[in-house]
Amino acid sequence: MAPDRLALRSAIMRVFLDFEASSLSKHSYPIEVGWVFEDGTSEAHLIRPAPEWTEWDPEAEAIHHITRAQLERDGTPYDAVAARMVAVLSGHDLFASAPSWDGKWLSTLLRAAGLPRHGLRLRDSDDLLLETAREGLRERMAADRLEEEAANLVALCEVRRSGAPPAHRALADAQEEHAHWLAVRTAALPQ
Repeated sequence: MAPDRLALRSAIMRVFLDFEASSLSKHSYPIEVGWVFEDGTSEAHLIRPAPEWTEWDPEAEAIHHITRAQLERDGTPYDAVAARMVAVLSGHDLFASAPSWDGKWLSTLLRAAGLPRHGLRLRDSDDLLLETAREGLRERMAADRLEEEAANLVALCEVRRSGAPPAHRALADAQEEHAHWLAVRTAALPQ
């Protein structure tokens, strides 16, 4: 890593995170995680399930195209993924497009590894998009119009995106959230 990137990484950064899961049931568990730091640095891990994680939905598999056999064969042990996440992501601002679901799977992963389940916290990336738009527009926008214009800017950046459906792979979906944030940040900057 270049020295300037090392300096950036020691600072608190925004990180876009996404999980894929065995299903959407209350017994679901994480099967893949990916994250992207605001500087573009990224990681992804298939997660070998904990022994007690047995629930599996073929319909979910048809969406993400990850098989249980692939997780058993190629996945990183769940406790190693959890430890890596804590080591790399602690102290940074974590964002997810579906924080209630992703938070559930993050908690499931941390608990299974015997780590504090609130060691990492997720915020909604939609909130970050609005915060970013507000920050960029604040100096040149009347206060009574700021909220509406920030929301319009976020919506415009959404429309300008490719229109492709989510990849339903953790890293690709996290990269898409990162790209959306970059688009909002760029659009909000003074011209």
